Amino acid sequence: MSTLHDCRDAFAGALIALADEDDRIVAVVNDSVGSSKLGEFGKRFPERLINVGIAEQAMVGVGAGLAASGKVPFVSAASCFLTARALEQVKIDVAYSDRHVVLCGQSPGVAYGELGSTHHSPEDLSWLRAIPGITVVAPTDPAQTAAAVRWAASHDGPVYLRISRMGVPDIPGLDVPFVPGRATRLREGSDVTIIATGTTVAPSLMAAGQLADEGIAARVLAMSTISPVDRETVVEAAVETGAIVTVEEAYVCGLGGAVAEIVVEACPVPMRRVGLRGFAPTGSTHWLFERAGLTEGGIAAAVREVVAMSGR
Repeated sequence: MSTLHDCRDAFAGALIALADEDDRIVAVVNDSVGSSKLGEFGKRFPERLINVGIAEQAMVGVGAGLAASGKVPFVSAASCFLTARALEQVKIDVAYSDRHVVLCGQSPGVAYGELGSTHHSPEDLSWLRAIPGITVVAPTDPAQTAAAVRWAASHDGPVYLRISRMGVPDIPGLDVPFVPGRATRLREGSDVTIIATGTTVAPSLMAAGQLADEGIAARVLAMSTISPVDRETVVEAAVETGAIVTVEEAYVCGLGGAVAEIVVEACPVPMRRVGLRGFAPTGSTHWLFERAGLTEGGIAAAVREVVAMSGR
């Protein structure tokens, strides 16, 4: 894999470019200018960066009010605080009110590592996909992050963007205009399908390469939209490959839950969900990935298990 990149840089660069073109673009933060990589945005557009301090509920409410007045607010904060402390405001002020607010969950999953469960946010995908009307997006790499930011600015409705802090490589095939609700097939395979999102796409591709040497042909899908999920592609994968493994830096009821709901209703096949289960202990992000099976080896092990169950 290539050099690793912080997707927050792509997010900030895309937002500055949008703000140059459209004076409706504003950023709202909760004393999170640095962690959102919005320092340069603040220098360029000081009157369009609103810092409410450590007041996440107010931050989302301010964003909804700005949207109601014709602005396009990007509400940016650590995903653990944005989606937990302000969940009611996200539900009512943004989703129920159908406001064009772009919620930017920075450093999601277990990116904060040693800071522990107060700063981990493995539940964000599960919470937000349960709220009607919000498009939930977990971009895979910097190019797709920038494309998703541009799409979110033009989309007339609520959006949640999960912006990775953990370094990820560029993934060929994703440097195209972002289309919500559509998975991208990154590798062909007929024995099993690995459906991954965000930071877990790269290790899933590595696992597929390892499995190919063992005679297992694993299809790999990047499922960047968790809600609405690409139902047609999931059903196609179940029918054509007979087994599915989902992989996410989140509780397995996020992407895994969304895919399982489709599979059990439309085409039941053996399935495994790789991700977090229960509160993660304090430790480095790398160690937490290993513990949850989110590495090349862990994903490959889950695939072997489900292939054995499928009888292929």
